[in-house]
Amino acid sequence: VWKQAGELGLLGAATSDKYGGAGADRLTAAVVWEEQGYSLCTGPGYALHSDIVMPYIENYGTEEQKQRYLPRMASGECIGAIAMTEPGTGSDLANIKTSAVKDGDDFILNGSKTFITNGAMADTVIVCTKTDPEKGAHGVTLLLVDAGMPGFTKGRKLKKMGMKAQDTSELFFEDVRVPAANVLGEVNKGFYYLMQELPQERLLIADMAVAASEAAFELTR
Repeated sequence: VWKQAGELGLLGAATSDKYGGAGADRLTAAVVWEEQGYSLCTGPGYALHSDIVMPYIENYGTEEQKQRYLPRMASGECIGAIAMTEPGTGSDLANIKTSAVKDGDDFILNGSKTFITNGAMADTVIVCTKTDPEKGAHGVTLLLVDAGMPGFTKGRKLKKMGMKAQDTSELFFEDVRVPAANVLGEVNKGFYYLMQELPQERLLIADMAVAASEAAFELTR
């Protein structure tokens, strides 16, 4: 299904064509996620993948990271997720407990995340972690963590009141060795990147909710 979506141009509409996207504007991307809302197809997390995860990599990634991830994401070969929410702290990003400690040229990642869209299927996850706990929000770093890295495991698919077809799961990190080359942006700058990108996520969620509500109204009136 994901590769078919890539073939149809449904993934990465607003991503530069240099990296396999359509190179379109945000309005075009909105048409894609609205139509998914109108169809009441809530299973595939295309919008989060295309219009939340991919922009982080395009906006803050190195050229090597962009070339490594974005073309495969646009084709549906690589499914993306972003891991912010934690069992104990919710979405309070300034007080997350997941930590990454520098060890030579790597970071040792420990912690857990929950309610992660695309979590079980994800090939790559942007993980919000603390690299300097004493700095609070100013000590947050984003790491690109790939499925298959030793110590990275995926938990159960969570049961929800709605959107039951959607892959929402727990993620666990136990002494995961993440290369410094997988730091997204600068160390300790993650909170700033999150504050820059979260408005787009809120717009996307609201827009898809309105589209799905309109579709439900039309079906039942």
